[in-house]
This record gives sequence, structure tokens and C-alpha cells, in this order.
Amino acid sequence: MMRTDDIIKEIKQLPVEKRMLIIEKAIRSIRKQTDQKQMQYAAEELQSEYKNNKELTEFTKLDFEDFYEAR
Repeated sequence: MMRTDDIIKEIKQLPVEKRMLIIEKAIRSIRKQTDQKQMQYAAEELQSEYKNNKELTEFTKLDFEDFYEAR
């Protein structure tokens, strides 16, 4: 596995456009990972609230009832 210093040394040898592309892709990767962690945390936090708060699940009683559109 390459060390950080070796990676940076290799990147410095690339043309500016390719270096910018590497930076952009790295930032996108970090943002995606951060967003996924935040969404996972939020889902875990809300899971118990959803299970225990009857006001949030009130309409699930209607899930198995027939639905007829009024005209």
C-alpha cells in the first residue's frame, strides 16, 4: 500500500487538470460517505420514535382497507 507522501508525490507529477479531477472525486467521495453516515444516524434516531409514537403511525391502520376514489 502506498503511503500518503508517495501518493502526493505521484499526484504532483500529473497535469493540473488531472490533479483537479482527483481532488473533485475525493471530495465527492467524502461528501457521499458523510451524507450516508448522517442519514444512517438520523434513521436510527427516528426508528424508536416511529415505533413508539402512535401519532406517527395512525394512518397505517388504513393500509389494508379497500380504497375507492370519489368522483
